[in-house]
Amino acid sequence: MTDIAITINGTAWEGTVEPRLSLADLIRGELTLTGTHLGCEHGVCGACNVEVDGVPMRSCLMPAAAADGCAITTIEGQYGEMAERLRAAFTTHHALQCGFCTSGMMATALDILRRGLGRDEATIRRELAGNICRCTGYQGIVAAILHVAQETTP
Repeated sequence: MTDIAITINGTAWEGTVEPRLSLADLIRGELTLTGTHLGCEHGVCGACNVEVDGVPMRSCLMPAAAADGCAITTIEGQYGEMAERLRAAFTTHHALQCGFCTSGMMATALDILRRGLGRDEATIRRELAGNICRCTGYQGIVAAILHVAQETTP
Protein backbone atom coordinates (compact mmCIF):
# COMPACT_ATOMS: atom_id res chain seq x y z
CA MET A 1 0.00 0.00 0.00
CA THR A 2 1.15 3.53 -0.79
CA ASP A 3 0.11 6.80 0.84
CA ILE A 4 -0.58 9.58 -1.64
CA ALA A 5 -1.74 13.18 -1.55
CA ILE A 6 -3.28 14.75 -4.66
CA THR A 7 -5.35 17.77 -5.54
CA ILE A 8 -8.39 16.76 -7.55
CA ASN A 9 -10.45 19.52 -9.15
CA GLY A 10 -8.99 21.97 -6.65
CA THR A 11 -9.69 19.84 -3.56
CA ALA A 12 -6.95 18.17 -1.55
CA TRP A 13 -7.28 14.40 -1.08
CA GLU A 14 -5.08 12.00 0.86
CA GLY A 15 -5.39 8.27 1.00
CA THR A 16 -3.74 4.90 0.73
CA VAL A 17 -3.77 3.04 -2.58
CA GLU A 18 -2.65 -0.32 -3.82
CA PRO A 19 0.35 -0.11 -6.15
CA ARG A 20 -1.60 -1.65 -9.04
CA LEU A 21 -4.58 0.75 -8.78
CA SER A 22 -4.86 3.00 -11.84
CA LEU A 23 -5.56 6.69 -11.54
CA ALA A 24 -8.79 6.10 -13.50
CA ASP A 25 -9.98 3.53 -10.98
CA LEU A 26 -9.11 5.87 -8.09
CA ILE A 27 -11.01 8.73 -9.74
CA ARG A 28 -14.08 6.65 -10.58
CA GLY A 29 -14.15 4.27 -7.62
CA GLU A 30 -12.74 5.96 -4.55
CA LEU A 31 -13.48 9.57 -5.51
CA THR A 32 -16.79 8.78 -7.33
CA LEU A 33 -16.05 11.21 -10.16
CA THR A 34 -17.65 9.15 -12.90
CA GLY A 35 -17.26 11.66 -15.73
CA THR A 36 -13.91 10.04 -16.49
CA HIS A 37 -14.75 7.04 -18.63
CA LEU A 38 -12.93 3.76 -19.07
CA GLY A 39 -12.97 2.47 -22.62
CA CYS A 40 -10.15 0.24 -23.75
CA GLU A 41 -8.06 0.36 -20.55
CA HIS A 42 -4.98 0.08 -22.78
CA GLY A 43 -4.30 3.78 -23.44
CA VAL A 44 -5.64 3.68 -26.99
CA CYS A 45 -9.07 5.34 -26.93
CA GLY A 46 -8.55 8.52 -24.87
CA ALA A 47 -11.89 8.25 -23.02
CA CYS A 48 -10.04 8.33 -19.70
CA ASN A 49 -8.00 11.48 -20.42
CA VAL A 50 -7.69 13.85 -17.47
CA GLU A 51 -5.30 16.73 -16.88
CA VAL A 52 -2.38 15.92 -14.61
CA ASP A 53 -0.48 19.09 -13.74
CA GLY A 54 -2.10 20.72 -16.78
CA VAL A 55 -1.18 18.00 -19.28
CA PRO A 56 -3.68 15.49 -20.72
CA MET A 57 -2.88 11.99 -19.53
CA ARG A 58 -4.37 8.54 -19.99
CA SER A 59 -5.59 7.87 -16.46
CA CYS A 60 -6.08 4.16 -17.22
CA LEU A 61 -2.32 3.76 -17.72
CA MET A 62 -1.11 5.93 -14.87
CA PRO A 63 -0.77 4.26 -11.49
CA ALA A 64 -2.57 6.30 -8.83
CA ALA A 65 0.61 6.22 -6.74
CA ALA A 66 2.45 8.01 -9.56
CA ALA A 67 0.04 10.95 -9.18
CA ASP A 68 1.29 11.67 -5.65
CA GLY A 69 1.73 15.43 -5.32
CA CYS A 70 -0.04 16.18 -8.61
CA ALA A 71 -2.97 18.43 -9.46
CA ILE A 72 -5.59 16.49 -11.40
CA THR A 73 -8.51 17.98 -13.30
CA THR A 74 -11.37 15.79 -14.50
CA ILE A 75 -14.35 16.83 -16.61
CA GLU A 76 -16.12 17.73 -13.38
CA GLY A 77 -13.45 20.33 -12.63
CA GLN A 78 -13.11 21.96 -16.05
CA TYR A 79 -14.22 25.53 -15.43
CA GLY A 80 -13.31 28.87 -16.83
CA GLU A 81 -14.18 30.86 -19.90
CA MET A 82 -12.50 28.57 -22.43
CA ALA A 83 -14.08 25.42 -20.98
CA GLU A 84 -17.50 27.09 -20.98
CA ARG A 85 -17.08 28.25 -24.58
CA LEU A 86 -15.90 24.81 -25.64
CA ARG A 87 -18.91 23.12 -24.00
CA ALA A 88 -21.24 25.54 -25.79
CA ALA A 89 -19.45 24.92 -29.10
CA PHE A 90 -19.73 21.15 -28.63
CA THR A 91 -23.49 21.62 -28.34
CA THR A 92 -23.77 24.09 -31.22
CA HIS A 93 -21.69 21.96 -33.60
CA HIS A 94 -23.32 18.65 -32.62
CA ALA A 95 -20.06 17.25 -31.25
CA LEU A 96 -22.00 15.17 -28.72
CA GLN A 97 -23.82 11.96 -29.41
CA CYS A 98 -23.47 9.10 -26.96
CA GLY A 99 -21.10 11.20 -24.81
CA PHE A 100 -18.73 8.37 -23.95
CA CYS A 101 -15.67 10.07 -25.46
CA THR A 102 -16.65 13.60 -24.43
CA SER A 103 -14.70 13.92 -21.18
CA GLY A 104 -11.49 12.74 -22.83
CA MET A 105 -12.15 14.86 -25.91
CA MET A 106 -12.70 17.92 -23.71
CA ALA A 107 -9.37 17.40 -21.91
CA THR A 108 -7.56 17.09 -25.24
CA ALA A 109 -9.49 19.96 -26.86
CA LEU A 110 -8.70 22.32 -23.99
CA ASP A 111 -5.04 21.40 -24.29
CA ILE A 112 -5.12 22.08 -28.04
CA LEU A 113 -6.70 25.48 -27.45
CA ARG A 114 -4.37 26.44 -24.60
CA ARG A 115 -1.36 25.66 -26.77
CA GLY A 116 -2.83 27.76 -29.62
CA LEU A 117 -2.97 24.82 -32.02
CA GLY A 118 -6.67 24.97 -32.91
CA ARG A 119 -6.45 27.35 -35.84
CA ASP A 120 -6.68 24.83 -38.69
CA GLU A 121 -8.56 21.60 -39.24
CA ALA A 122 -5.52 19.48 -40.15
CA THR A 123 -3.71 20.37 -36.91
CA ILE A 124 -6.81 19.74 -34.81
CA ARG A 125 -7.30 16.32 -36.41
CA ARG A 126 -3.63 15.43 -35.82
CA GLU A 127 -3.85 16.51 -32.17
CA LEU A 128 -7.09 14.52 -31.67
CA ALA A 129 -5.57 11.36 -33.17
CA GLY A 130 -5.26 9.73 -29.74
CA ASN A 131 -8.98 10.06 -29.00
CA ILE A 132 -11.51 7.69 -30.51
CA CYS A 133 -15.14 8.61 -31.09
CA ARG A 134 -17.45 5.91 -32.39
CA CYS A 135 -20.44 8.18 -33.04
CA THR A 136 -19.77 11.66 -34.38
CA GLY A 137 -17.38 11.13 -37.27
CA TYR A 138 -15.23 13.85 -35.62
CA GLN A 139 -16.49 16.68 -37.87
CA GLY A 140 -18.57 18.30 -35.10
CA ILE A 141 -15.73 17.97 -32.60
CA VAL A 142 -13.23 19.53 -35.01
CA ALA A 143 -15.71 22.30 -35.88
CA ALA A 144 -16.29 23.07 -32.19
CA ILE A 145 -12.56 23.37 -31.45
CA LEU A 146 -12.02 25.47 -34.58
CA HIS A 147 -14.93 27.72 -33.59
CA VAL A 148 -13.49 28.42 -30.13
CA ALA A 149 -9.98 28.87 -31.54
CA GLN A 150 -11.20 31.44 -34.05
CA GLU A 151 -12.93 33.40 -31.26
CA THR A 152 -9.80 33.35 -29.09
CA THR A 153 -7.38 36.24 -29.37
CA PRO A 154 -3.91 34.90 -30.25
